[in-house]
Amino acid sequence: MKFAICQELYETTDWATQCQLIAEAGYTGIEVAPFAISTDLGSVPAAVLEGMKQEAERHGLEIIGLHWLLAKTTGLYLTSPDAAVRRATADYLSLLARVCRQLGGHIMVFGSPQQRSLLPGVTRSQAIEFAADVFRQAAASFAENGVVLCLEPLTLKETDFINTCDEAVEIIRLVDHPSMALHQDVKAMLGAESSPIPEIIHRHKKICKHFHVNDTNLLGPGMGSTDYHPILRALIESNYSGWVSVEVFDYSPGAQNIAVKSLNYMRSVLKDLQHDGVAVDA
Repeated sequence: MKFAICQELYETTDWATQCQLIAEAGYTGIEVAPFAISTDLGSVPAAVLEGMKQEAERHGLEIIGLHWLLAKTTGLYLTSPDAAVRRATADYLSLLARVCRQLGGHIMVFGSPQQRSLLPGVTRSQAIEFAADVFRQAAASFAENGVVLCLEPLTLKETDFINTCDEAVEIIRLVDHPSMALHQDVKAMLGAESSPIPEIIHRHKKICKHFHVNDTNLLGPGMGSTDYHPILRALIESNYSGWVSVEVFDYSPGAQNIAVKSLNYMRSVLKDLQHDGVAVDA
């Protein structure tokens, strides 16, 4: 099982230090928030992105991709009724796909709740069509850059559009492109789904390509009340081969403390599962 962490947790440290700390914590993957690079990605030289990739590799890390795709942007919106806004949003996603490739990544997680909730006068069915339109326009760029766009369901606390995995899959199938897939997030599934997480993992095992681990207290796995034994067991049983990436929202315990505790807990869960006879590829 491959473990990564979302790097914005280390927001007060420079890139080289982030890579060093993440590697020291035991991770082999790093997931990047675009705004942590620049809020004007179009002007970032290719040499800067290549330098980030090389620095990560120097520490034995792979940059696996991007998340928080539309955070800290202006004028972009997934479900806008304005075709020009949708075009601009698709163009930006295409830019992110190129950035992702230059960093060596292959996954882009679309969460961005503030840029997808239903606007006044827009129905859910219209929003589905608008979202599909944006993704269709950008899909060729995803493919050209070897990137898969993973659509992330979120809870009603964050957005009123795409709350469950079934709803995300509906849009993915509507777009009907191999560069579109499902993203699953433990906190989101705990807050939005009516079925147990292991059941949801098995149900969508063929279409889920990325997985975030966290808890409802906004901290990492093992730092809340959620038992990860059935969750990691389900990922193993469903032959999930993607990254398991830590994403937290409460940084107060300290970045390195969170990183170490989260990974140590997941490794202890894998040891327990292995002891119980589960074939663990740790």
